Order: sequence, then C-alpha cells, then structure tokens
Amino acid sequence: MAGNSSPVEELDHEIESTIRPQHLPRTKSSQSRLFAAFWIYGLINNVLYVIILSAAIDLVGANVPKATVLLADVMPSFFLKLTAPFYIHRIRYRVRIFILVALSLFGMQCVALSSSISARLFGVVLASASSGLGELTFLQLTHFYSPLSMAAFSSGTGGAGLAGSFLYLVATTWLRLSVRGTIFASSLLPLLFFLAFFWIMPQPDPHLASQSSTFASSGTAYSLIEDEDPSITTSLSSETGIDRESVRSRIDFSKAPSLEQIMDYMSRTVSRLTPLFCPYMLPLMLVYIGEYVINQGISPTLLFPIEEMPFTYYRDAYVTYGTLYQLGVFISRSSSHFVRIRRLYVPAALQLLNVVILTAQSMYTFIPNVYIIMIITFYEGLLGGAAYINTFLLVSETVAIDEREFAMGAVGVSDSGGIVVAGTICLYLETFLCAYQKANGRPYCGMP
Repeated sequence: MAGNSSPVEELDHEIESTIRPQHLPRTKSSQSRLFAAFWIYGLINNVLYVIILSAAIDLVGANVPKATVLLADVMPSFFLKLTAPFYIHRIRYRVRIFILVALSLFGMQCVALSSSISARLFGVVLASASSGLGELTFLQLTHFYSPLSMAAFSSGTGGAGLAGSFLYLVATTWLRLSVRGTIFASSLLPLLFFLAFFWIMPQPDPHLASQSSTFASSGTAYSLIEDEDPSITTSLSSETGIDRESVRSRIDFSKAPSLEQIMDYMSRTVSRLTPLFCPYMLPLMLVYIGEYVINQGISPTLLFPIEEMPFTYYRDAYVTYGTLYQLGVFISRSSSHFVRIRRLYVPAALQLLNVVILTAQSMYTFIPNVYIIMIITFYEGLLGGAAYINTFLLVSETVAIDEREFAMGAVGVSDSGGIVVAGTICLYLETFLCAYQKANGRPYCGMP
C-alpha cells in the first residue's frame, strides 16, 4: 500500500491478503452468502426444537401433559442462556459450532431410538442445550455483520417453525411414516452448520472482531496478524482506543480469578442486564408465555367431534395447530422490512388476550367450528414472530455498539424464560381443562 496509508487501512489490506477476499461482505455475492449463512443458522437451530414439540403428543401419549416435553425442550436452553453471560465470551465461536452439532445429533438419535419416555426426554434435553447455545451464538454473531444478518437469522427461525411442523405433519399425518424414522432423519440436519460456518459465512468486520475475545482467540487471521506484526495492532490501538492488553487479558486463562473478582464480574454483569429488562426482555417474555400456554396447554383441548374436523385422528388437530402457528411466525419474522413494531407491549397484550379467549373456548365451546380456531392459531403465530424480530431489531438499533453483542445474548434469555413459565403453567392447565371437558361430556382430549 501507499506509504501514507493509515494503520486501519494497512490492517484491512493485511486481512484481505490473508483470508479469501470474497469473505468480506462488500459485494452482492458476499451479501448473498451472508444472508444464506444466517438463514441456515436460524433454520437448523430451531427446526429440531419445532419437530420435538410437534412430536410431543407422539412421544408421551395423549394422557400425559405435553408441557412435559416442552419443559425438557426448554429448561436446558433457558439455564444455558441465563448463565452464559458469565462465561460464554471465553468460548470461541468455532468451538461452539462443534459442541452444538454434537449435542443435537446425539440428542435427536436418543429421541428416535429410545423406547422409554425418560430416555426420550434425555435426548430432548441434549437437543435443547444445543438449541440454546446455537441461538445465543448466532445472535451474538450478528453484531459483527450488517443488519442483513439479523433479518436472515430471524427469517430462518421462522422458516424452521414452518418447515419443522409442516414436514412432521406431512410425514406422520399425510404419509403415515413412522415417528421414529422421521425423527432419526432429522438428526442429520445440524451437520449443515459446518457448511454455513466454515464455507458460506463471510469473515466478520475486522475492527469489531479485533475487540472480541471469541474472534481474537479463534486462530483466524485476526490473531495471526497480531502475532506476525505487533506494530499493526499497536498502531491501531492508538488510532481507535482499543487496548491490546485488555483484549489479551480477556482470553488469558493462566491466572485463576479470585472470589472477589468473580463477585465483582457478576455484579457488573447484572448491572448491564438491568436496563435491558423493561424495554426489551419483559414484553418478549410475556408474548412467549402467552403463545406457549396456548400451544402446549390449551390447543391439545381445542377439539370437536372427529366427524366435525377434517382429520382422521384427534392427534392430527394438535399437529395442524402447530403448523398454522409456525406459518404465522414465519410470515411475521420475515416481514421486518415492511412492518415495524416499536411498542413491544402491544403484541404482548394481544397475545395474552388470545390466552383468555382460547381458555374460554376450551371450557365453554362458544366458537362454532375448528376452522376459526385455526385462524386464531395462525394469528397467534403472527404476534409471536413480530414480537421476536422487532425486539432484536430495536436492540440492534438502540443499544450502544460496545454493549450490543452482550445485549443480543442477554435478551435471548427472555423467550426461554417465558417458555419455562408457560410450561410450568401448562403442566396443570392442560390437566384441568381436559378433566373439565370430560366432566361435561367431551372426552376428546384423551383420545388418540
């Protein structure tokens, strides 16, 4: 380069000569690859979660609350997300990819090949841990790319809901394939993470990546440059205010922290979480409480006599409701370029209203047919998907850039927290509603 180039320009040139130039997201081709990579992340990370919930009635039977599967499918993910802000920055992104692939692959095979409910639930737990790690990882990765990455990931998660529920509906309800074979085939899908991460995804913004230990310690070009030419990063530090030693200290494992340091770090982490709770985390949590109370606690009881529904078995209604819900999620998560919602408590209030309406329907049957229930279920999905994408878009637009990576991961706790609350409610709600229906001459909820 020319002798009067700035240190930043020199670093960019060094990076572009070290990695594949097409990895930098500056052309139409690289933008397409960025979208494809994050769409695959969203699709594959969520599709197994959706398949498990769609299969809940087949995994535990009609007489066991479907919230049993829901809690096994979300508790590990919730715990991981809740604790991750305290340690996730120490795990490199490429290591996370290997971990989540191994967990999901083994977990889904346990679900498919086991005969006992307890063994199946253990497999669900492993797949849930993978899903939680994946969502946290991919949301944090969007910090290093343009807003297109967030839109692609959100669309992919919506697509996962539709693809997972629809494929399970087609395989087990229309084609009458075995549940075991369907779930086993789906266990191979996480292998696509390797393709997306190592071959499709462009390299991150070098200036942002240099400030993150998860990239700085990953063995990529960014750390190699520092090793080969310390003058580059030294000059960069003076230009940008990035303290090279502070970055290095974030990945130094040679010194064990004291209890005082651990407590201080936890205190600072909690203080960073506090301003995120009311504007972002609480409304998203309320939306998820509402939709999962409906999906796992109320929808298994939204039944009519089999001759009044377009199904062969009562379990087909549960799978169909799930597919329509996921269709609504997909449409709304893919529509952020056209419709924006900045008042996040609006979809939360509307979703809780859906809970009231459908609970009353389960008890008193004032809605005359199943088709209106299907429309409400689709609308429920629209609200849930809109709340999700608009929450994270607002975080990316309003949170300071130096806090954004942390905020993306932290706000991700909200959906899992809401699902845990909903699952706990549903353990009792579905049992109550089903018993109420049977006592009033409607025994459909216990039928296959």
